[in-house]
Amino acid sequence: MDRNLKIGVVGLGLIGGSIFKALCALNCNVYGASQSKTTLEKAKKYSENVSAALLPLKECNIIFVCTPMNKTNKILDKLDKILPPSTIVTDVCSLKRFLCIKDYNFKFIPSHPMAGTEFIGFDNAFEAMFQGAKWVLTPCKKADEKDIKKLTDIIQVLGATPIFSTPEEHDKAVALISHMPMLIAQALFKTAKDNQLALKLASSGFRDMTRLALSSEEMAKDMVTLNADNIQTGLLQLYSFIGELLQKDYSEQIREIIKERQFMYVNGKNIL
Repeated sequence: MDRNLKIGVVGLGLIGGSIFKALCALNCNVYGASQSKTTLEKAKKYSENVSAALLPLKECNIIFVCTPMNKTNKILDKLDKILPPSTIVTDVCSLKRFLCIKDYNFKFIPSHPMAGTEFIGFDNAFEAMFQGAKWVLTPCKKADEKDIKKLTDIIQVLGATPIFSTPEEHDKAVALISHMPMLIAQALFKTAKDNQLALKLASSGFRDMTRLALSSEEMAKDMVTLNADNIQTGLLQLYSFIGELLQKDYSEQIREIIKERQFMYVNGKNIL
């Protein structure tokens, strides 16, 4: 990674804060932007280049926009008015289709780090957030191979593995492995919460199955609203498979599922 690059991070919550802290720890030239005075004070312990204003970011070569999904388009529009065409801009939204419908003056490379916790805020951000994580990129037409390499170099330095996709395929995939499981966790909790005996008996299985019900309210609303079609398709498939499990030889089916789950390999690597 080119250590002379100036890197901006807009939004210093869990993801943005983790990017910011990791890059500061690597002695990169990092600029941070946040609307929270409290967060800015805390961020100054890592870098003096923090501000509530976006204008200082015009000096940056690469910018990570890490605001909530419902605010990302507005930030991109504001950046479009101040950034030179050479600036590379990416985001960290868990959906990509809604971001790829507009052309910007800068070089936009939408991306999504597959990392996070059930917690929020700068205090819960940590440098090792992206170690071993996947990081999806869905490049737009203005970005060339050199631009993409500059961004992927940073992603790899953060410890993540870049994966390329189209916005459409990305949104279908995350509906199955992230958005639908979150919705199921919420529904499962609602189903069990009024049964006092069930709650007394609940242990690690119920805890693990409902952990995603603790997801950020704002993030959860954005995901379900913006990816409803793919989530609904996934739920229909899930319902169909549950019916199949109940109607056929259950023992034989679960035996096969256990075998496949134990050896879920992609390119020779156990991914689960």
